[in-house]
Amino acid sequence: MRETELYPPVKAFLEGQGYEVKAEIGPADVVAVRGDEPPVVIELKTGFSLAHVHQGIARQAITDAVYLCVPRKTGRPFLSQLKSMNALCRRLGLGLITVRLKDALVEVHCDPVPYRPRQNPARRDRLLREFARRRGDPNKGGRAAKAGLVTAYRQDAIACAKWLSKEGPCKGADVAKGTGVDTATRLMADNHYGWFCRIGRGIYDLSDAGRMALSEGSETV
Repeated sequence: MRETELYPPVKAFLEGQGYEVKAEIGPADVVAVRGDEPPVVIELKTGFSLAHVHQGIARQAITDAVYLCVPRKTGRPFLSQLKSMNALCRRLGLGLITVRLKDALVEVHCDPVPYRPRQNPARRDRLLREFARRRGDPNKGGRAAKAGLVTAYRQDAIACAKWLSKEGPCKGADVAKGTGVDTATRLMADNHYGWFCRIGRGIYDLSDAGRMALSEGSETV
């Protein structure tokens, strides 16, 4: 398909709202004017791209009312892209429009308004708790793979495993007292890494996997 196929339904949609619409005015694909209101600029593309976003940002030097427009497609990949692009446009103060070509349906997904990020107190609290619990700084910033990161939870598990390796089978309360890991009993019962085994009521020991992990020398606090 071509970008020009998007123009007729977009033009009709805007004219239905009282705009006068013209194509290819200066650097803009579509310009719509209604009375004394600021002009509306729409950039047409056959699909989402970073270049499309750059165009939209450049047009913000002309007006605050800038929309990106793409054809609406079917399938989960497109819906995922649409969700991501919608979030990006909101943050950049851009509008987003899709056109379903089979019936010329024009849908406005977001309007260009100033973005005010909404903070999530729960996420912030989790971040600060992890920061406070983390012993030292065992990871390298910027790594792409998150698997194998040394988290505070992993550090607690390592501390419990080292205690059992040194002291032998122990009650959870004794491990908590010896390591300073208040949640030691729950941690060993959950056994997320497979390092622990319960050998009696409230008594835990290292599993073979736990002994192997420590013997490999890769588990450090």
